[in-house]
Amino acid sequence: MTEILTLPILPLRDVVLFPGVTSPIGAGRSMTLKAIEAALASPDKLVLAVAQKENIEAVSADGLHTVGTIARIGQLQRGMSGMQLLLHGERRGMALQMTEEDGHLVAKVRPMEDLPPVNPDDASFVALHRELRARAAELGQKSGLPEEVVQQVLNGVEEPGRFGDLVAGYLDLSTAERQGLLEALAVDERLRRVLVHVQRQVAVLDAQEEIKSQVQEELGDRQREIYLREQLKTIRRELGDEDDAGELEDLEARLQELDLPEQARKEVDRELGRLRRTGRESMESQVIRTFLEHVAELPWNERSGERLALPEAAAILDADHYALGDVKDRVLEFLAVRAMRARRDASLPVPPSSDAPASQKAGEVPANADGVVPGAAEVPPPAVDDAEEARKRSPILLFVGPPGVGKTSVAKSIARAMGRKYVRVSLGGARDEADIRGHRRTYVGAMPGRIIQGLKQAGTRNPVFLLDEIDKLGVSFQGDPASALLEVLDPAQNDSFTDHYLGLPFDLSEVMFIATANFIQNIPAPLLDRMEVVEFSGYIEAEKVAIAERYLVPRQVVDNGLNDELLTFTGPALLELVQRYTRESGVRQLEREIGRVARKVARRLADSEDEKVSVTAPMVRELLGRPKLHPEEKSGVDQVGLATGMYYTPMGGDIMFVEASTMRGKGELVLTGQLGDVMKESARAAWTYARAHAAALHIGEDMFNHDVHIHVPAGAIPKDGPSAGITMSTALVSSLSGREVRHDIAMTGEVTLRGRVLPIGGVKEKLLGALRAGITRVIVPKQNESDLDDLPAEARKRLEIHLVEELGEVLALALRDVRYTEGKLLFGDENPRDVVPLSRHFPH
Repeated sequence: MTEILTLPILPLRDVVLFPGVTSPIGAGRSMTLKAIEAALASPDKLVLAVAQKENIEAVSADGLHTVGTIARIGQLQRGMSGMQLLLHGERRGMALQMTEEDGHLVAKVRPMEDLPPVNPDDASFVALHRELRARAAELGQKSGLPEEVVQQVLNGVEEPGRFGDLVAGYLDLSTAERQGLLEALAVDERLRRVLVHVQRQVAVLDAQEEIKSQVQEELGDRQREIYLREQLKTIRRELGDEDDAGELEDLEARLQELDLPEQARKEVDRELGRLRRTGRESMESQVIRTFLEHVAELPWNERSGERLALPEAAAILDADHYALGDVKDRVLEFLAVRAMRARRDASLPVPPSSDAPASQKAGEVPANADGVVPGAAEVPPPAVDDAEEARKRSPILLFVGPPGVGKTSVAKSIARAMGRKYVRVSLGGARDEADIRGHRRTYVGAMPGRIIQGLKQAGTRNPVFLLDEIDKLGVSFQGDPASALLEVLDPAQNDSFTDHYLGLPFDLSEVMFIATANFIQNIPAPLLDRMEVVEFSGYIEAEKVAIAERYLVPRQVVDNGLNDELLTFTGPALLELVQRYTRESGVRQLEREIGRVARKVARRLADSEDEKVSVTAPMVRELLGRPKLHPEEKSGVDQVGLATGMYYTPMGGDIMFVEASTMRGKGELVLTGQLGDVMKESARAAWTYARAHAAALHIGEDMFNHDVHIHVPAGAIPKDGPSAGITMSTALVSSLSGREVRHDIAMTGEVTLRGRVLPIGGVKEKLLGALRAGITRVIVPKQNESDLDDLPAEARKRLEIHLVEELGEVLALALRDVRYTEGKLLFGDENPRDVVPLSRHFPH
């Protein structure tokens, strides 16, 4: 029966010790040092060397493999940080039980014996043994060891199992692979697995040697190429044909054909001379050639024929875009001004040619034989200069509006209407001045900036140049691209724009620059001052439905493999998509939802025999699932302390409810609903107004000893702005006086401490949002009367609009059984002579 040993455990990290192999071990952990001390105290100095499952500092029985090597401690050297010792593996052992004693692990170990083959003289086993010896010797030699040393080590072990352990101990294997070899008790299986690893490492060494020889061969070829090129240069020098005749002559011819400004011509001629003197193989030659090619490809003289027919331009804009009337008018005004300037310039006299007498000044018409200048009264000399200055003062447009409203596509339509080339450059995220002005040629990989590259792309010097997302320029330590744009977008300076890469002035005065932005406040003031702002407002629901019918549905039907005979949308279906599945100022999300419907219909048509599908509002919900949005709807009944307001976001207008409630307390005002500072100030102003006019508003003095809580629902959404002032005032007065607020009326306007109603913005969107919620009576500040002209005619007919100047008018309209006469609020059948007037508290 096999003897059971009790041995200290020596945990090893990333090391597996094989029987018959001596290995140096460094020990520094407290548990390991105590295990070594315990082994040294025993007569045989034996330990169980076991590999850890993970390379971690803490040691536990669960973190160790059960199969290890019974090893004897040899030489030992103590140091400040631990011990250095030699371990000699003797045989395999299995830990039957592991316990902790005296600060280290102890195991009950059963020695494990190799399982020899059934027939050691079997031809296949003998061949396996010999192959392993041969491959191990080959590996040793390829690793750079002397052949005598390799043979001495390998011949020192005859027993096959021990020989496999010896070779495994010197292989470059992972800890898991080593542990697998240690646990292989069958000698033939162990030899076979060790042979596989040996052959793999031999193959790796062969591959490394092949790569090394290839690299050396390539280096030799490079040296040979350099030598031959030097010989070729010598031959060309002797023949007098040193230049690259073909390409260089072609480049020179292209440059000579250009009508360059004098400064640019001097620089090009100088660089051409340097290119002729520089060898083709030098880096400088490549830099010069690239520079000259950029110069040759720029549109120094090419222009697009400009088309300024206003009816045709208007037709193109109407065909490409629905609504946007103000934007189209501004674009057509711009084109009309250019057309009138072109007509005026065409009637001016032609400047004198260069062969005129030297005494004749530029712009001067020569006198006849009698010394009289013909037509002098009709031709004022400075007219040409004035026309040139007017041309340079051509405005640069900035389209500002929320995403998806058509800013970029309008710029493309302008180019089409004018017959010019169109170039778009996205500036979003640009943080380097070199993006605009380019890199200087001294840098490796230098190139022109985006302005010059855009002109190369256009091929003309008068394209429509769109600077997209100009409000998203960044700033970094490499410079401010917004500052670099100051010269580009200044009509008085951009006729001599100098790119850092070119180093030559280029005339940008004929380029029509159009910039787009979402947030105008993100544009630096000096840059904004150089552009004329054209605002794009969001589309109303009726406009979105019309855009979907004209543009989005036909495009998505074609994109999804259908046609108008297979798929159609009804008006209510499109309105359902607009109201309950999208919330945006533009139409991008709407187009995506239409595309979703088209794809689902395409699948239905592919799986069935249906010939045509007409999408209705109920079918939209069936295809797309539950609605994503739930628009506010008007309240059903009149209530105390509940007033209906209106608000506006870039996504459109809508209604909101303001709730006010009183409760016992100390006369404090509580505000909730994620209100911003401006809305909080409006609530405090309403509170002050109510206290100052308590008698006129029929509010008992004891009510101000109660706490008042004002809440604006949708508490997860931040809210701010002054336009809820009269709504908060109405809800507060209603709650304090006990009067019900009409549920069928909505209001918007800022309120002052004296009860004046001040104007607000977004009137059009707010009124359309109220109409969408089912409210047809609205209260609007009197000073916003001119904004009502922006309302669609249909909406104006359906709305009953009340224009107010004082809060008393608002309360008379909003509260039940309240009238407003001669500055007094009359509740029920009150006599005006018995009521305190509101107007006495503030002069008008």
